[in-house]
Amino acid sequence: MNTKIKYLVAMMAMSLPVMTIAAESEATSDTEVITVKGMKASLITSAAIKRDSVEIVDSITAEDVGKLPDPNVAETLTRIPGVQGYRYGGEGASPVGSGSGLTIRGLSGQTASRLDGRAYFTAGGREFNIEGAIPGMISGIDVYKNPMAKHIEGGIGGLIDVHTRRPLDMDGEVISFAVGARYNDFAGEVKPEVFGLYSNKWQLSDGGEAGFLFAANFQETHNRSDSTPSNRGASLKRAVRADSAEYLTLSGANQAYAGQSDVWHLQSISEADAANYDSSELMTNISQNAHVFQEDIKRERVGYNAAFEWTPNDKLKTYIEGNYNKYKYNQDYRFMIMSDSSTVQNLVTKNYNLTEQLVNRNANGGSNDIISEQALVSGTFLDSSFFSLGGHESRPYTTWMIATGFEWDISDNLKNQTDLSYVKADQTRENFNVRLDPKAGLSWDVSRDLSGSPHDIAFSGPSLADADNFVLTSTGADALNVYDDNGYALQTDFQYYLDNDFFRTIHFGGRIASQESEFYDYRYGGINLTTDGNGLAADQSNAVEASDYADMLETAPNDWVRKEAGYTGGYLTFSPAAIASGKFRDEFSQFGVPTSRTLMSNKHVEEDTLAAYVMTDFAVSSLDDRIRGNFGVRVVTADRTVSSGNTSIDTSETNVLPSLNITGEVQDDLLVRFAYAKGITRPNFSDLDASRTVLANETDGTASGTNPDLEALEADSFDISIEKYFGPATYLSAAIFYKDISGFINAVGNCETVEGVDPYSGAIANGCNNGQYFVTRAVNADDGNAQGIELAGQTFFDDLPGIWSNFGISASYTHVETDNPIRRDGKVVNTPQAFQSDDSYSFATMYEDEGLSARLVYTYRSDFVLFGVADYPINGRYVKGYGVLDASVNYEINDTYTISLSASNLTDEAPSRYVGEPGSGVTDFENQYYVNGRNFGITLRANFGG
Repeated sequence: MNTKIKYLVAMMAMSLPVMTIAAESEATSDTEVITVKGMKASLITSAAIKRDSVEIVDSITAEDVGKLPDPNVAETLTRIPGVQGYRYGGEGASPVGSGSGLTIRGLSGQTASRLDGRAYFTAGGREFNIEGAIPGMISGIDVYKNPMAKHIEGGIGGLIDVHTRRPLDMDGEVISFAVGARYNDFAGEVKPEVFGLYSNKWQLSDGGEAGFLFAANFQETHNRSDSTPSNRGASLKRAVRADSAEYLTLSGANQAYAGQSDVWHLQSISEADAANYDSSELMTNISQNAHVFQEDIKRERVGYNAAFEWTPNDKLKTYIEGNYNKYKYNQDYRFMIMSDSSTVQNLVTKNYNLTEQLVNRNANGGSNDIISEQALVSGTFLDSSFFSLGGHESRPYTTWMIATGFEWDISDNLKNQTDLSYVKADQTRENFNVRLDPKAGLSWDVSRDLSGSPHDIAFSGPSLADADNFVLTSTGADALNVYDDNGYALQTDFQYYLDNDFFRTIHFGGRIASQESEFYDYRYGGINLTTDGNGLAADQSNAVEASDYADMLETAPNDWVRKEAGYTGGYLTFSPAAIASGKFRDEFSQFGVPTSRTLMSNKHVEEDTLAAYVMTDFAVSSLDDRIRGNFGVRVVTADRTVSSGNTSIDTSETNVLPSLNITGEVQDDLLVRFAYAKGITRPNFSDLDASRTVLANETDGTASGTNPDLEALEADSFDISIEKYFGPATYLSAAIFYKDISGFINAVGNCETVEGVDPYSGAIANGCNNGQYFVTRAVNADDGNAQGIELAGQTFFDDLPGIWSNFGISASYTHVETDNPIRRDGKVVNTPQAFQSDDSYSFATMYEDEGLSARLVYTYRSDFVLFGVADYPINGRYVKGYGVLDASVNYEINDTYTISLSASNLTDEAPSRYVGEPGSGVTDFENQYYVNGRNFGITLRANFGG
């Protein structure tokens, strides 16, 4: 039985557990928001909503005003089954700056974002970067895994809808504020958090009602990220001992060590030449050349929310509301980038079979031959060198929305809601750095031991912190980009209630929307910081002394990776603060560093969509509505124009998206559900460019390209679930889902000649000939699928005696598999989706009595591919499975004041990276060991009224 049939036949369950403090959901006809205080009460409420709903949705609601269960929204979402997250720099975040690293049912980058049901996005993309959301501003979050026809299209993985508060939902006048602090035990700095909300509503003399709400939040965090990035690839070597006759004939061997029995020259062997040697002669140096990286990651979040509602009578409600979100990501980095020599003393290796599967996916077919039989373990690399890089990245995002509309009961049978919204989103990314090189003639002996984790490293030689040992080399802008986006939408929805025993309600409506994205690239190449403007001469005759700019130099912290890697840090770098302040521009203007931006290129994307839908709710009255559901269809047309320079390309696409949801009550406490929907994900704006722009790297011969012809992915999603309820707060659920996906968008590489760039002539092999570059660009690849199982349950132990009745647990488990077919070397290779773990689970223990509540949550995910599947496993990276332990305690001092303590990552785990990919490409070669530290928080909250 093939995999597809197996999953379709096996669909026995679909779990929609609400794993956190309370819930919001959409029932058969209307969405009812139920907010309760206390964990036990919220579990009862969430179970009731889960039981009554028809659509597949998981929800999280704040316990109280300004209080989500976690200090980071992206981390909160990982409590939901099927949702996997990433922690970057000590917080739930994306390592690529968008989408927050969230994966829903194995699909990353294929999630739609909504704010109060409206499309909401971060500049440069389609998703809202939810790591920038402020928990205090949010009343709840819904995650739709199989959206029905009335939802705005756009995410085959799932739809995340963030809810803000409205005044008429509050109980009279409410004043709430909170002050708190966050502390990372590795960064060692306390940062503030402040939240405030005022809401009131009034009965009007004409019998109507009006309400006003304003909320504001400010939050800063300072985390740290130390790591040990190292080399990937086959890195084939042949060790020639210095006392051998051959050593004397090797032009690359350092003859100063000739005759020594404890010294070897590591001769580089290309993959193409490996067949000329016996595999026992060759070794691999994967992970050998680890660098020393230290980063301070500082985040700032600012949010405002205002709303005014007016109901002149019980038939009409009007509103106007606005939301502003600013998220600023700052990264100060201090890098020590190593260049090990080919002369190694006291070389130690181990038996290791590097196979064709790892190196080239066994492209030639037949047996999976062994290429080399040894791997480096340890040694001292004599007369090595390095350079240091001090830099600063600033990445502020702002997104604001204003919306107005009305809800109108036209008659007893007909209702209408019409909404007009406008979104403005901006993003600027600046990344500048300055390079320092050791003075001519200086070198170091670098000792490495790869047997543990992290790898040990030691230096012997001149001081790494003395400015007299360094010269300035160059400065560059790795990124200098601006995104300027906006969008509007007009949506109208009708509900018509039928007097029919089977068809109960007809929903129909339409939406017209437009989104524009403007991208400006101001990037410039490196500028030499030398006396003559040329590159640093070999004898450094044109060098500028680093000590002449001592006020802009600093040493890295001396507790690198918590002193776990032998060397503890303290090396000299250019000051990130001097770069952030702009001082370096003034000081280096004499070298030609520009003080203003010069536009290199720009791109404009405009996408207009027109959508209409119709959907009906039904129930079988003869069975007391024990069988109920809805079905409908959404039709949407998207017209897109991509402009780059003088080139413009127009495309148009129409999608028909049907959906069906059925719930059957087999017994009062046993439900079975079925859901089907077709969904789409449109291509990212970053992958679209009318000029098919190619950015080439002349150092390693690689390049990235764009593609204006990308089409939307389509997915047919199937769900069946079974839910057993044992009491008001207790249930077990099981689920299987299957998504049949057409047109996976994947990055595929080919050898191409790049216009306007010199033919590639670098020393690093890129697999191409005749000066071509290995160009990677996104394409609609072969069809694939995502399939899996979700299990969940929750209970409070009410029947236990005494204090034990105050305890409860909730848990979820997800197993997901993805087939992501990519064409490599003329054949289709099935690979996993990026950021998709086969297994993940969350387990929470809770305690609650009068005035005191506590939660301890452990979240685990197994190995997953980082970013995207590489051309070959040995060139790839994956994150080894890891778990995170979080805790929180809340104590109600009285009815007004509550003090809360939180702790994130108590086990001090981090997403360390390894060479390869999960499955047949897994290795134990560590690529980048991380330390991020633990986060602690304390908050005092006050609520008046309500």
